[in-house]
Amino acid sequence: MPKIGMEDFRRKTLIAATLKTIQEKGTIDIRVSDIAGHANVSSALAHHYFGSKSQLIQAALRHLLSDFRLAVLKELKNATTPQEKVISLIDACLADDQFSDEIVSAWLIFYAYSQNSMEARKLLQVYVRRLQSNLRYYLRPLCGHKTEEAAEVVGSLIDGIFIRQALRIEKADANYARTLVKECIQPYLARN
Repeated sequence: MPKIGMEDFRRKTLIAATLKTIQEKGTIDIRVSDIAGHANVSSALAHHYFGSKSQLIQAALRHLLSDFRLAVLKELKNATTPQEKVISLIDACLADDQFSDEIVSAWLIFYAYSQNSMEARKLLQVYVRRLQSNLRYYLRPLCGHKTEEAAEVVGSLIDGIFIRQALRIEKADANYARTLVKECIQPYLARN
């Protein structure tokens, strides 16, 4: 008889192993046996919990999105003014933990994977729409008629910083990234 809580633990372990395997291989073209090896379980057990490699990859992407959502909510919790909310949203998007090699690799690989996977594309489209919606909502009182443009600039900067991070040899400076985006948004805030 399985131990209580073991299924949840194994699922989390397999998701973490999926992210680690993707980062190490630099591609989504991985095998369940590679993932299982990182998780110290059998391939059969991985298939038991997730059914297929595709479902395991989708679970890893959902996990990233869920963690990101929780980070955003945590940052927004203490923000009261629209400007504080915009800053909190930028801080959550460019938080130190979002710049780990594993997370940056996973995001970029998932973006590439979404070109051939409708499920991944739908998940990433939800992320992009939610980010843009939040940006527009918090920027509207600050930017007026330039809200759409400002939201697009901030969203593009955030995504672009992640792409450049993947190309770096040295470790990224998350604080510098946050400062850069905040400085770029200032002209929009000053127009209102």
